[in-house]
Amino acid sequence: MRINRNNKRFIYLISPEYIKNNDFYGKLKQVLSSNKVSFFQLRLKKEKKKKKIIVAKKIKKICKKYKVKFIINDDPIFAKKINADGCHLGQKDMNILKAKKILKNKIIGITCHNSINLAKRAISDGADYLAFGAFYSSKTKKVRYKARFKVLNLVKKITNTPVVAIGGIKDKNYKKLLLNKANFLAISGYIWNNKKLNPREAINKLQ
Repeated sequence: MRINRNNKRFIYLISPEYIKNNDFYGKLKQVLSSNKVSFFQLRLKKEKKKKKIIVAKKIKKICKKYKVKFIINDDPIFAKKINADGCHLGQKDMNILKAKKILKNKIIGITCHNSINLAKRAISDGADYLAFGAFYSSKTKKVRYKARFKVLNLVKKITNTPVVAIGGIKDKNYKKLLLNKANFLAISGYIWNNKKLNPREAINKLQ
């Protein structure tokens, strides 16, 4: 699937780990109405499948309204079941070639950590975007791989495949990643767990 690389919509928004109540959907609408988000990834690793289906269906409708691509984390079969726009795969998840057989022409993004070799493999397998990180320390996810700006510049020399930067991104550091040619910035904690700003205020700080 072709990805629209509109620089105004440079945010790849990731869900919080838990969606506890209906307040979340109102906040999501406020964030998506900013017109800065291209992707929304549902990442509920510890949620039961029944609840996950209910949540996914609600979010899918909201994403459609705001023309945001709805991506499922880790699970191509679940992505197909709810007819999401695509799936994000980590290095320990299903092989991309197998996922492509399930999802056909849907978006499939691949985690490449800090490795050009992993990126080259993902490119040859037909990944729709490449995710690198963590660029900064993060409270959302334990940082096992630290990425440097150099990897963004190197990957841009070998491919036109869109690049997503991830890890501890917030209003104080996001511009450096855009200046180093990241197409999209994956953000979660800064929006959903910000102690100073509500989600709408937080997204408005990202210009």
